[in-house]
Amino acid sequence: IKEERSLAGKLELKGHKYQSLSDITDIFGARVITFYTDEVDKISSLVSDCFTVDWENSVDKRKMHQIDSFGYNSLHYICSIPPSLYQDPALPEINKIRFEIQMRTALQHVWSTINHDTGYKSGFEIPREYIRSINCLAGMLEMADNEFSHIRTSINEYRRKVENLVSGGHFEEVPLDGDSFKSYMGMNPLQPLVDKIAAINQAEIYQTSVMPYLEVLKHLGFKTLKDLDNLVRKYKDDAYRLAVFQLGRTDLDIIASSIGLQNLLISYIIKNGGGEAGIKNMFDILEGESEYNTSRAKKLMEFAAQITI
Repeated sequence: IKEERSLAGKLELKGHKYQSLSDITDIFGARVITFYTDEVDKISSLVSDCFTVDWENSVDKRKMHQIDSFGYNSLHYICSIPPSLYQDPALPEINKIRFEIQMRTALQHVWSTINHDTGYKSGFEIPREYIRSINCLAGMLEMADNEFSHIRTSINEYRRKVENLVSGGHFEEVPLDGDSFKSYMGMNPLQPLVDKIAAINQAEIYQTSVMPYLEVLKHLGFKTLKDLDNLVRKYKDDAYRLAVFQLGRTDLDIIASSIGLQNLLISYIIKNGGGEAGIKNMFDILEGESEYNTSRAKKLMEFAAQITI
């Protein structure tokens, strides 16, 4: 709700434009702030669907600048409540009262607030050199707004491309990163191995995230999903034989679903000369450094020696 002092100031400046208070469309309203420029248009669509919009008095400040000028960017809709949304016979004026909804990005809001406080509220004319600086800032923020939206669009396009390449089995074309790793694991390539390991003791499988293993894979030099897919294909038998030795002499009846990838990596480290230090380093990356990791690595090397991994 506009403060009385603010309303009085507006009437002093522009009072000749109004015949009554009902002519003033921004006595109360709302401001919706988004992160990205395209979200402003989405919000405006929702507003126009919900309320009756006075298009004649609504203003899209974004379209008012010349090609070589910058300044206040915001979308202002003058709205009223349609009877289909709400009405009260005792208060028929409720559907005639107009209010303003402003829609802008966070960076547009920053510029608007700074400009409003330094200029509009200052009470004196701003020197020309300061106006130029403020306009330069407006141009920088507008460029940043556009770039953030462009980056988000590019990232979304990259994710869709990765999903299509993964689903199509083109693993050699896909760099190993968080998105591609998640998409690949979504195909459950390790499930046959995990099920086979669980069958050793008829154990229940406890679902755990394998995302922490991405850092281990990168540390070991895996670059693409093809490298990861080769790991699964080449070392699955060794990973299973290691699990048989780990679980066969126990009555463990619950295992983590990550045991498949863990044993694949242990087998890979051993067969590629990483030894006890390499296994310990894997556990250090996953869980932090500890002496326990040293003893675990030593025991796994002893298991591996007995089954000739």
